[in-house]
Amino acid sequence: MSVGTGTAALSLGLCLCAGQLVATPAASAAAAPVTAAPVVKAAAAAKVTPKIANRYSARTIKWGQKVSVTAKVINPKTGKVVTSGSVRLQAKRNGKWVTIATKKLNKGGTATLTTKPTGSVRLHTQYTGSGSVKALNSGSVRITVKNSGAKILAEAKKHKGALYKYGASGPKRFDCSGFTKYVYKKAAGKSLPHKANSQQNYGKSVSKSKKQVGDLIVFRSGGHGYHAGIYAGGGYIYDSPHSGARVGKHKIWSSNYVVRRLAA
Repeated sequence: MSVGTGTAALSLGLCLCAGQLVATPAASAAAAPVTAAPVVKAAAAAKVTPKIANRYSARTIKWGQKVSVTAKVINPKTGKVVTSGSVRLQAKRNGKWVTIATKKLNKGGTATLTTKPTGSVRLHTQYTGSGSVKALNSGSVRITVKNSGAKILAEAKKHKGALYKYGASGPKRFDCSGFTKYVYKKAAGKSLPHKANSQQNYGKSVSKSKKQVGDLIVFRSGGHGYHAGIYAGGGYIYDSPHSGARVGKHKIWSSNYVVRRLAA
């Protein structure tokens, strides 16, 4: 091949190798564009799980008393108290936690909440969370509510005005022992017989000078119990007196009676 031929071949992108024309790779028309790597945003700082320390004023109370719960919220990462957010006091009812009080944390990282339970119940506190601190439930505690004279008297008062009926034990009509039988069962879970004479043998014997609200009073003729009522304090009882009368608060009229305590 002549020099002219070789020159022509090179101009056509061909290579002269061992007397043969071989095509050479074509240059890329344009360089591939460079794609910038996406900018990854810094992940948000993970929220801190706090610690909740609860202090209960009591775990066993009498009916009518209050329970105070002081919750303290701490950030374990810093060791300092958490001062923002609120604390809820919750009670477990029918398998669900129900809020009964809410209070904001103070500068000391605490909140004190109060409740007056009418029966034994489980309580816990719930921190609602704030800023970088997570919401959290504390462990639960059982509060035991013991029967008391105040509870018994409160039940007795509910039936004020109910008309006397011989042989009746509620809930609309009562005779004397039917009234005490109904109230003690309802308020304290105590089962009494439907006779005043038999009721004097139940409960703990208490001297007259130490009688308390809610105690059972049984009036006697000799040693036979003929009338029953519930001590209301100040020398009065709640009772269902006689035919034609209604349940109400009446003055103790005789000194011949015994006192029996059926609730702590």
